[in-house]
Amino acid sequence: MKTRDRILVASLRLFNEEGEAHATTLDIAGELDISPGNLYYHFKGKDQIIAELFEQFQLALTQTLNAPVEQPLHEHKGRVEDNWYYLYVVLEELYLYRFFYHNLDDLMRRYPSLVRGFRRILTAKRAALKAIISSLFEQSETQLGKVQMDALVENMTLQLTYWLSYDRLLHDESDAQRCIHQGVLQLLTMIAPYLGEEQMDFYRECEMIFDGMMDASNQ
Repeated sequence: MKTRDRILVASLRLFNEEGEAHATTLDIAGELDISPGNLYYHFKGKDQIIAELFEQFQLALTQTLNAPVEQPLHEHKGRVEDNWYYLYVVLEELYLYRFFYHNLDDLMRRYPSLVRGFRRILTAKRAALKAIISSLFEQSETQLGKVQMDALVENMTLQLTYWLSYDRLLHDESDAQRCIHQGVLQLLTMIAPYLGEEQMDFYRECEMIFDGMMDASNQ
């Protein structure tokens, strides 16, 4: 692996584990056992490292978020489990770059160049979640009005954006599988109250999938 790539990998690990604000370029150089001068040859400062990591993150996440919009899941009958796997992939990508979300407001203040990119990500999240909600309600006898749809999309976007920070406050040590699957469960069960008579069946199906996924990850 080239030194530049090693720097990015080490930076991502340190930012996730120690927090971006607490990891300096000297820490990154020490982690790699290279001189600070060698690091500065590739990156003039931590802001350049942050910018490149964000570019990687934005590219990967946007491609994933566009998937249900470009090819709606209802074309494949949009089962709850299909949506579960999809949301797992989204949260897995968020978890991989979780330091961006652990102190989001402070990060946006210190690196204002990231704000526009995060707003584009929010737009893509809304579109993806609306596609998922639409696919599930096409199989339901319940009709969802525009106001309800917009509110549900906004609430799920909020949940998806701040779940990693919330989970970190609840648990001293992060278990990636539990964190991600719990996040998916919380997202999907937000839909249930809008399903009328079908809501309990939807809750049970979500709980069964969650239990099955956790059993599989613990084996």
